[in-house]
Amino acid sequence: MQVFTRLKISSYLFLWVLVSFSHCKNSSSSGDNLAALLPLLNLSSDFNFCPKSPLPSEINIATTVVSASANISGFSDKNKAVNGICGSGELVGSLDVYALDITGAGASMILSWGGKTVKNVAGDDFIVYDNSFRVSDESNTYAMDPSVIQVSIDNINYCGFNPSYTGGSVNLMNSWTRFGGLRPVYFNMTTKPFTNGELFTKTNGSFLLGGGDGFDLENLDENDPNDIGCNAALITNIKTNGFKFIKITSAADVNNPNTGNKFPWPPGSYNGSDIDGVVARELQ
Repeated sequence: MQVFTRLKISSYLFLWVLVSFSHCKNSSSSGDNLAALLPLLNLSSDFNFCPKSPLPSEINIATTVVSASANISGFSDKNKAVNGICGSGELVGSLDVYALDITGAGASMILSWGGKTVKNVAGDDFIVYDNSFRVSDESNTYAMDPSVIQVSIDNINYCGFNPSYTGGSVNLMNSWTRFGGLRPVYFNMTTKPFTNGELFTKTNGSFLLGGGDGFDLENLDENDPNDIGCNAALITNIKTNGFKFIKITSAADVNNPNTGNKFPWPPGSYNGSDIDGVVARELQ
């Protein structure tokens, strides 16, 4: 597990240094060197030009950071969580992310759609984008940042999806159920665009066409012990009228009801979940 974690951290640091170096150099040779290296990293030469500005109006991305207090060096720009989705595919994690802490106040952030409401429609209602990527030839083994997802109408009482961890390897996707931060992100607003509808199209079983982790409001669970203010009436209200706020929390800061301890976290990781953005299927 430490090998997987170190691989993910190393890719962050290497890419960050590489991109920073390219920004500091104005010569054409440095740009040529970067362009030559990007294919080796499974990245497009347009890597530095994501996200688009302005954002595509047809993508229902969460646009407002309601609260966030983490300050991870190199990944402390809160705007990265609302400025667009910049996935890098199956084998590489995006750098356009806001990193949460592993535990404590900085382990959570709250986003919104600027006062708009996410509707409950058929199928998945929203997608959480992190920067997981596959780290072996086995399709189930990923460097992941499991996050607990909760939604609210009033930013006071939150309801979640009663996530479950089987106790298996932290890098096996099927060890985790109903978490964010599990699946890689293929959607890139610059190099691999999709329509909002295409993002919610299933492919390869539980995977979405643009990647990320989808959530259906019909799966909200009043029995989730971590949702103190949630009850059947509130869930019915959210299912009927939608929600306005989403809270994303590094799993290591949340109690696993099956053990009484916090959910595990990859050994050696220096930060918590990495948030690239959230997209809703329909808004009102």
